[in-house]
Amino acid sequence: MFTPEGPTLRELTVQALSSVERGYDLLAPKFDHTPFRTPDRILDATAEALRGLGPFEAGLDVCCGTGAGMGVLRSLCRERIVGADFSTGMLAAARRTVAVSPPPPMPPRTEPTVTYVRADARALPFTSAFDLAVTFGALGHFLPVERAAVFAGVHRALRPGGIFAFPIAAPPSPRSVLYWTLLGFDAVMRVRNVLWRPPFVMYYRTCALRDIRADLRAAGFTVELVPVRGAARRPDGSPGWGLVAARRS
Repeated sequence: MFTPEGPTLRELTVQALSSVERGYDLLAPKFDHTPFRTPDRILDATAEALRGLGPFEAGLDVCCGTGAGMGVLRSLCRERIVGADFSTGMLAAARRTVAVSPPPPMPPRTEPTVTYVRADARALPFTSAFDLAVTFGALGHFLPVERAAVFAGVHRALRPGGIFAFPIAAPPSPRSVLYWTLLGFDAVMRVRNVLWRPPFVMYYRTCALRDIRADLRAAGFTVELVPVRGAARRPDGSPGWGLVAARRS
């Protein structure tokens, strides 16, 4: 699962026994060499799907991590982009990533300014500041009862008509190895959080589309699932993932 540059088993164990914030501070230098980073194919497909919903002036990456999703915003937004995360280690890695990455191919125009802000996604410090917000792989770090605060903060951060977008995976079949792997991981994590403090919140089975849709609507969004070209297919032929596009009314 990991490249030679990735974390060792000991490093992963120390991370897993830490809080979410401290764990990601420790993992940040090697995070991009793990399977936890959102694959480029999903980032590229997300950018392509969002391009037709623009134009966008300002963008926000919620829980930006090492900055992989900032490339999506960088290719779409014309004025400025902001990455927000509560891990100082992740923010430091993101700043290094932007410093060495070339600008994405695009028609000639001014590059957006890039800013990073340390902030808890449950209390985002923005009001009507962005046309587009994205997040990648972060929702499993919030308990279902916390999503209301996250979605309310994103809603507040967007301008009227702004879009909050993120990829969401289709649920695996109970007959698949992946289904039982994710079920086992979540079970182990729940036991760990009962026996050990501080808790490390990372669950793969708490983000069903029906629940996400209901929480977004409660926060004031209208919600659609945007088709994504080239999305991987499940054995039954249905898409393996889709793009949630929630618009601030």
